[in-house]
Amino acid sequence: MDHIVSLCKRRGFIYPGSEIYGGFANTYTFGPYGSELRKNIKDLWWKTFVQGRRDMVGIDGGILLHPRAWEASGHVAGFNDAMVDCKNCKARHRADHLIENALKVDAEGLSEEDLTKLIVENDVKCPKCGEKDFTDARNFNLMFKTELSKTKDDENIAYLRPETAQAIFLEFKNVVDTTRVKVPFGIGQIGKAFRNEITPGNFIFRLIEFEQMEIEYFIRPENWEPLFEEWLQEQHKWCEMIGLNKEKVSEYEHPQDKLSHYSKRTVDIMYDFPFGRSELYGLAYRTDFDLTQHQEYSGKKLEYRDPQTNETYIPHVLEPTWGVDRSILAVLCDAYHEEQLEEGDSRIVMKFAKCIAPVKVAVMPLMKKDGLPEKAQEIYDTLSQKWNVEYDDGGSIGKRYRRQDEIGTPFCITVDYETIKEDDAVTVRDRDSMQQERVKIEELGSWIEEHLL
Repeated sequence: MDHIVSLCKRRGFIYPGSEIYGGFANTYTFGPYGSELRKNIKDLWWKTFVQGRRDMVGIDGGILLHPRAWEASGHVAGFNDAMVDCKNCKARHRADHLIENALKVDAEGLSEEDLTKLIVENDVKCPKCGEKDFTDARNFNLMFKTELSKTKDDENIAYLRPETAQAIFLEFKNVVDTTRVKVPFGIGQIGKAFRNEITPGNFIFRLIEFEQMEIEYFIRPENWEPLFEEWLQEQHKWCEMIGLNKEKVSEYEHPQDKLSHYSKRTVDIMYDFPFGRSELYGLAYRTDFDLTQHQEYSGKKLEYRDPQTNETYIPHVLEPTWGVDRSILAVLCDAYHEEQLEEGDSRIVMKFAKCIAPVKVAVMPLMKKDGLPEKAQEIYDTLSQKWNVEYDDGGSIGKRYRRQDEIGTPFCITVDYETIKEDDAVTVRDRDSMQQERVKIEELGSWIEEHLL
């Protein structure tokens, strides 16, 4: 994991947040290549699950919703984690994670009293300083609060959304009334969410500011089981699409007594990260909880009328959800390879799936003279109209190959003297095999198109 974090900083994928001020815990900036990787993953998801399906539409809801929405959803009253503070070093820990890491037992869902008792009776140590002196466990609401311009004293508090789902439920009726959707149908959304929680420090796995790709899929209640299985398979197909190793992907079925208050069934797609097997994506059957709650709290009818039967009912919901940041972390972990080459040489190469690689092609003049840069620039100008292309003329050709390997660029194009004097062709090097092929300049576009598939 340390090697991946180092590469991310060195090659401009991910930087620690606010680093010039000493850093800001659990925040990161996605650099030039990281932001391209992020955009490619989001664009692929939107094309696959929103634009590519007749039963889907998309929205872009606000980060700030009416405070009553969070009362209806249960977040104001119940979106809490139990925290403890070390009295010696002042470090704050999530109580159930502290116990699970120290005692290797499942502490999820235990009361504050039981958590405190387990910590005291088992002499649990602070992971930071080693002392055994903690405050009692106490609940801490995970939503970030902010204040609006004050109009009435009791209406000036708002929250940064802790999930993207509620914006979809609030706009359910508008979508039904303004489009031709018919149950079953889904509403997809990509957006930021915020949770003020203690994170374990596993790089970008758990952040206080993160991004979700989420679908609320509205169904008749009697059809939920086969549709649940269909969406579970769609999530597995997505893992393959972005290049994740099948052997590192598994499922975890939540026990009935550990389900969220809104869920009748939840399955997590798990991934074997370097720090252990952890949740990557999730699929939940939320029943009709959300629409029913918002109908009650808002006083507005959120029912659906079947256009064929005129039956009126509140649809049930399946919720497949994907974390953007965890997708990026899984992709980085799977793509990272250290390879030993001939004659004691070695290389680090990021073997991204070509569809999400930050840079698709690098164009390199062999030398910075004799017309090679001008020809390379012409090729760059043509190819960059369709793909993200990098012009690279710094250092020896070998060093440039190594740099592009670490960026994960699938193809490197070298313009040499033969290009100018003999065949009007270039050398194309494949990232994974390092094999080289001579391709006519006039055929480059179609060659790249074919090999990026």
